[in-house]
Amino acid sequence: MSADDPLGRLDDDDRPAYTMARAAELLGTTQGFLHAIGEARLITPLRSEDGHSRYSRHQLRIAARVRELVDRGAPIEAACTIVTLEDQLEQDQRINTEHRRYGG
Repeated sequence: MSADDPLGRLDDDDRPAYTMARAAELLGTTQGFLHAIGEARLITPLRSEDGHSRYSRHQLRIAARVRELVDRGAPIEAACTIVTLEDQLEQDQRINTEHRRYGG
């Protein structure tokens, strides 16, 4: 994004664009669900100037993954742990691929 392209921020996955109410609506869940994910420290919403929680698209995708696991019967805390471990595994696999590719 540059000063010449002020709309470029619309494509920014990390831009905190969604209020808690809108995020819950998009996910088909409650604001309490988002609070619980925050308490589990999986995602931390940014705060607007007036102190309201704001979520990014990236955070909403993470919350949607947790919601899928909860819908299948996992407790929220366990679902958050699973999502965290899946992300760590994916990152480790990328690193291992790079090491193999470059002989590291």
